[in-house]
Amino acid sequence: MYDVVVIGGGPGGYAAAIRSAQLGGRVALIEAGEIGGTCVNRGCIPTKVWLRAAYLLYCWRRGEMFGFRGSIEKPDFSMIVARKSGVGQDIRVGMESLLANNGVELVRGRAMLKNAREVGVQGRDLPAEKIILATGSVLSKPRIPGLEQAALTTDELLDLDHLPHSVLIYGGGPIEVEAAQILGVFGSQVCLLTDQPRILAREDSETSQRIAQALRDQGIEIVTRTNLEEIRSSGAGFEAVLSGKSARTLLVDRVLVGSRTPNTADLGLESAGVRLNDDHGVRVNDRLETSLPGVFAIGDVTGGWMQSHAASAMAVTAAENALGQDNRFPFNLVPRGIWTFPQVGSVGLSEEEAEEAGYEVEVGSFPMSINGLAMSYDELTGAVKMVADSETGELLGVHMVGANATELVGEAVLALQLECTTDELAHTMRVHPTFSEAVMDAGRDAMAWALYLPKR
Repeated sequence: MYDVVVIGGGPGGYAAAIRSAQLGGRVALIEAGEIGGTCVNRGCIPTKVWLRAAYLLYCWRRGEMFGFRGSIEKPDFSMIVARKSGVGQDIRVGMESLLANNGVELVRGRAMLKNAREVGVQGRDLPAEKIILATGSVLSKPRIPGLEQAALTTDELLDLDHLPHSVLIYGGGPIEVEAAQILGVFGSQVCLLTDQPRILAREDSETSQRIAQALRDQGIEIVTRTNLEEIRSSGAGFEAVLSGKSARTLLVDRVLVGSRTPNTADLGLESAGVRLNDDHGVRVNDRLETSLPGVFAIGDVTGGWMQSHAASAMAVTAAENALGQDNRFPFNLVPRGIWTFPQVGSVGLSEEEAEEAGYEVEVGSFPMSINGLAMSYDELTGAVKMVADSETGELLGVHMVGANATELVGEAVLALQLECTTDELAHTMRVHPTFSEAVMDAGRDAMAWALYLPKR
């Protein structure tokens, strides 16, 4: 009998297995594919290698203002792919070593949830006191006539040794926006298409506007409120038939799709009594318990934002609860990051969400265009925006666009976790010159006494 059986070896399952073992549990981790899941093998890590390569090229092209002149040879995409694969391999080796070091039994194969106390895998039944579902997400291609022949998935994009001349990217979420950034920098003609009123529709509206403008300035076409109806073969590629606000036919080489859905199929979840949400994710409470007592779920399989760091954090809560503790997962503290140029970092409520929730909202904002380090580095695009309760000053959300925003958002998470007010942030100190000064300055603006902005 195992104390905990974890299904899935991505960032969530891996962390859940180790934390369970640290607490003294006898633990088995089941994985049908490669350890590391989507994040290490097809998502977070591989895309960051590609985005780093793209960013280096992007910086080189802007180097003349710093005294650098010269040409650059055509990028060798096979070297980017090799680096991507090598980094992933190194992480997988390290993960497997740590599992062994913590006494976690790694079981290879496809799992089937039989009931609240038993998991089947490869003809073997694993009895367990508690079970943690961490099966992640899978690619989900929309049902559009003709798409299959033209489709380029994000998985396939990361292994290409040459990029298509023209690409239609269908969808306006973080995955699609990062793909647009990669393809655009390396010379592909990119059209980013969404049926929503704006890209990054779930982010604060000002974040969406800033990133949209930055991408347009870099030559990426953005089309909103428009649907992809059909794909037709053409002698020179594919004809994408668009309907809605910008109805037309667009000639492209490939159509990139990156949407994902919780990986809940063929696991026996519903027959065992595990209820799903409308987005097909596993329904959990704030202890991360499912509708089946003794079974927990974490990460992408629960739907929502689908962030690997959320999966890892949920893993700690689920493992501790599985071993007898009584902790609650802080869904409101899950940050988001997008590695575009400029980057996006956000946590908490957007201005629109705060108003819908009934708050009287106070907003503070500080533009990167007058931040000393941003001016020195020519990283002028973006701002730090704070959303606060006007009555108490309590911080409700922070939304960053700019260089290093994915790093800076960490201090915003801590500020929300400690229930900081804008006044407390306004009276903090930062090293000068740093991008982080914009956080302090946004706090001061929310208090209406920003030192470096015109008087209100």
